[in-house]
Formats: sequence, structure tokens, C-alpha cells
Amino acid sequence: MRVVSGKWKGRQLKAVPGMNTRPTTDKVKEAVFNIIGPYFDGGLALDLFGGSGSLGIEAISRGMDKAIFVDKDGKAIQTIKQNVENFNIAEQVEIYRNDALRALNAIKKREIQFDLILLDPPYKKHQLEELIHKISEYNLLNQSGIIMAEHSNEVILPDDIGDFIRTRVETYGITVISVYQNREESKGEY
Repeated sequence: MRVVSGKWKGRQLKAVPGMNTRPTTDKVKEAVFNIIGPYFDGGLALDLFGGSGSLGIEAISRGMDKAIFVDKDGKAIQTIKQNVENFNIAEQVEIYRNDALRALNAIKKREIQFDLILLDPPYKKHQLEELIHKISEYNLLNQSGIIMAEHSNEVILPDDIGDFIRTRVETYGITVISVYQNREESKGEY
């Protein structure tokens, strides 16, 4: 597992030990960022199922100013911390051990908005539709922001969720990438 592009292209990332975390493959990660980026001119990212921190670190490598990582698994949190330390980016990240829905409730109270929200939950316990509804309800995405949801091809997400519309769907084997944007921002793109 490595950083695919940006200022840390080719650098290795530590994986979460054990079998509880399914890392996004480098091929899918590259495809994801080619869809949503591929590069950014600053901004704030939320990696809600941080795992190893791979997606959020990729976003910083490609130009995001800061990323907030959330994961409820202790091994994942330790791995994110190790990767953040190895990349010397502690001042650009916040790391929280929390359940995804509780994390969204806590973030709501801070009244911040994100330019990029990365949702890559365990395929069997995805709750993506509920999470995207909460992101909409809590107004956590900037008007021009993007939500990237990675899910199994067995999961069928609706084209409309809250204030968001799905603007792109790509399939890579058993993995599907669904991209959502604010309805107003996406006019003419669908």
C-alpha cells in the first residue's frame, strides 16, 4: 500500500494489522482521486472510516490542507497515528476514535464544513445512506464539496440523498465508487 500521487508519490503506508480492515487497493485509490480531483488547491477533508489513513493522507499529498480521521477500531487509530508520524504531518491532521454517526454529531457542534468527505466503511456494515443523510442534515459539506462513497457492488445507493445528487458511479470488480455533490452545484454535470 502506497501513496499514489502528489508530493509523497510512491511512499509506503503501514496497513492495519489483522483482518478487520479492508484497505482500498492502490488501483481503486488512483481511480477515486482521478474522479474527484485529481489534485486540490487546499481545503479540509474528512476520512470517516480512516482505517490506515490511506485516503486522507492521499488527499493531503494531492493538496488538501488538513484531514480529520475517524475510526472506531483501536488498531486502525494506532496505524493512522504511525502513518501520520512517518509522513510528519501531525499539524495537518486530527485523529478521533469514534463511531461514524457519533463523530458526525460531534463535528456538527464545531460548525465546520468539508471540501471532501471520504466514506469507505466495512462492506458488510455500510450504513452509507444514513451517513450521507446526516452529512446533508448537518450541512457538513461545502457548497462545492464532494462526497466519495466506496461500497460493495451488492449495495445499491439512491441517486438522491438529502441535498445531494449522485454525479458519478464507477465499478471496479466488486468495488463501486459513488460520488455525491450538492444538488445546486452539480447542475449540468449529471
